[in-house]
Amino acid sequence: MSHSENGTTLLREHYLSDKLFEEMAVHFPKTDPELAKIDAYLQDEKFFRLIRRDLSKRWPRTLETGRGSTPVEVVLRMLVVKRLYGYSYEDTEQNVSDSLNLRRFCRVYLNDVPDDTTLIRQANLIQPKTLEKSNQRIMELAIERKVTRGRKLRTDGTLVESNNRPPNDNRLLAYSVRVLARNVVRACTALKTAGQKVKAPFEDFTQEAKQLPRQIGETLRTKTEAARTSDRQQYRELLDMTQKTVGAARQTQKQLKKRLEQKAKRLAETLEIFIPRAEQVIDQTVRRILQGEQVPAKEKIVSVFEAHTDNALRPFRVIRRGKESMPVEYRHKIWLNEVEGGLVSNYRILDGNPPVEQQWKPSLKAHQATFKHPPQQASADRGLSSESNEQLAHELGVQRVIIPKRGGRSKSRDRLEHCAWFVKGRHWHVGVEGRISVLKRAHALARCLAHGLCGVKCWVGWSVIAGNLAAIGRT
Repeated sequence: MSHSENGTTLLREHYLSDKLFEEMAVHFPKTDPELAKIDAYLQDEKFFRLIRRDLSKRWPRTLETGRGSTPVEVVLRMLVVKRLYGYSYEDTEQNVSDSLNLRRFCRVYLNDVPDDTTLIRQANLIQPKTLEKSNQRIMELAIERKVTRGRKLRTDGTLVESNNRPPNDNRLLAYSVRVLARNVVRACTALKTAGQKVKAPFEDFTQEAKQLPRQIGETLRTKTEAARTSDRQQYRELLDMTQKTVGAARQTQKQLKKRLEQKAKRLAETLEIFIPRAEQVIDQTVRRILQGEQVPAKEKIVSVFEAHTDNALRPFRVIRRGKESMPVEYRHKIWLNEVEGGLVSNYRILDGNPPVEQQWKPSLKAHQATFKHPPQQASADRGLSSESNEQLAHELGVQRVIIPKRGGRSKSRDRLEHCAWFVKGRHWHVGVEGRISVLKRAHALARCLAHGLCGVKCWVGWSVIAGNLAAIGRT
């Protein structure tokens, strides 16, 4: 535990045990057996230290000075409860506060339960790599306690929905004006506070930009030539507002770069991210709306808020699947390894929408790294079927490779796929769909509410960790 020179606790690790609470605890309802098993895993020192390390980096001198923090143990357990039961941050605060058993599980005792905003701030400090290592540690503990031995592997992918509306150019322009104007106003305030004169007056177009997309939408519904003319005029007004806002943002950014204060640096970095995106939105709007050009998908931007981008500045992936009801999906593609015991031993967020055939090798390698031996049985859907994939599995030491062949089959291949062990393995493989369904329904994997690639990785990581702990609790 960290202390300052005068003995004040800084980054607290846990609350001291409460005698009054322990005396009261004998009269509590019996603890859920699942929570009791999960509690044993959360007591692991290595797991705890991984989370503590990230929480200690909130400020440069978190371990040296400052007021006492919410204990690391309380934050970790409340975040687990949140994803274990699919609560929101507000519901987590309320349910832990109201439940004596959850107070005991989260080690809050009779102290004040941290509010939802505190939980959000602390959760944002935990990095994706930390959650990956935490899941690896859970797997190590599961192996030690013989919950799983890694003899069977089934691997499959799924899509996690992005928390965004289908994009259109007028809405993207309005969003660009809003986010840039907000940061320019903050920058002007910071510069004035530092005694520096703002070089150019700033006109905030946020309200006007918010109203124009609605007007454009109403105009488009009439579908007349006059409406189209009016529509292009409204687009020109919106483009003009966005260009003026971008110009003001660039001017303010130059002034911020000359400042040494931490706040000025953060604002300059934020503008550095959003100015190029706003300029790309302007470019594609001019090309599509005013010039009537068909802009290639690789050159389009579909959101200005997501922080992760590829070389075309497309912040999240537009994934097409053969559904009439949902022809275009704004989702992230992830890949999961599941072993016996219902545990997800490895997860990956894929870059874009690569061929599924390429996921076989990294899945086997990840299993080998976790269990230090190849699985005796490995299965996947027919999308991963290829001679090279089967050969690779046999070379790594997999005894039974269960991947149905695509297309026509020879007589020998048909006999192989009708063998009892192959059919039994196919039946076992179907269970991975159930595991994915549980993660989506019970542990919030269906829709990612976080922003940016880092947020997506953390969201998926917490879902997998909660799913594994729940599976362990039921074992």
